[in-house]
Amino acid sequence: MTAQSNPPEASAPALVVKNVSHSFGDNKALSDVSLEIPRGRFVMLLGLNGAGKSTLFALITRLYDNITGEIRIFGHNIRRRAMAALQRLGVVFQSRTLDLDLTLKQNLLYHCALHGIRGREARKRTERALEIVGLADRAREKVRNLSGGQSRRVEIARSLLHQPSLLLLDEPTVGLDIGSRESVVNIVRSLVEKEGLSVLWATHLFDEVRPTDLVVILHKGRVLFTGSVPELLAKTATQSVSDAFRKLTGTGTQELAA
Repeated sequence: MTAQSNPPEASAPALVVKNVSHSFGDNKALSDVSLEIPRGRFVMLLGLNGAGKSTLFALITRLYDNITGEIRIFGHNIRRRAMAALQRLGVVFQSRTLDLDLTLKQNLLYHCALHGIRGREARKRTERALEIVGLADRAREKVRNLSGGQSRRVEIARSLLHQPSLLLLDEPTVGLDIGSRESVVNIVRSLVEKEGLSVLWATHLFDEVRPTDLVVILHKGRVLFTGSVPELLAKTATQSVSDAFRKLTGTGTQELAA
């Protein structure tokens, strides 16, 4: 079989970012960033505010154009085969984007329609997505009646409607209480374990990292580390992810708490 006839997604990683840089005027937000998300893994993108996490997400989702380097989703170059790449991708952005005056079900059905999913199939996917996030019994309530954590769960449900294989989440638990944070994290981790979803989770909250996670540390637009948690601790000769981050980045305790 020729390389051209072999489907690019057959054995490719979920996401490959290679030598990507991006600037806003004279401000270089990303500098020669490279990382890889294996299939079916939960990968933590750790970085403080201003590290470049949201800029990276904007490039992966084509909100910004990557002029330098290359980005591939399941083997599809996002500049040359944008549709094939993006249809495999689900996103939960940091900003909240649900319509507060629509019900949970109406929000999800509207999103289905944007993807060309209608009728019985749209209703089926909406019901299933709300079941996954534990909100099926509130489908007919308006979003404005939900807590912050519940709204986040609806956004996760919405991101799953077109059945993506890779999910990006940008600071999904910021501003939530500890119980809501745990609920959101556990829902997404369950999708990795049970459905084989690939996940890139951007955060600055070190207590969300588990020993089995892969970790990418992004600091001031540069990737300083990529690997497993045990490898990170061994490399920095530390006992915790927060201490390892502090040692790699030269960040003080006050900056981590900000």
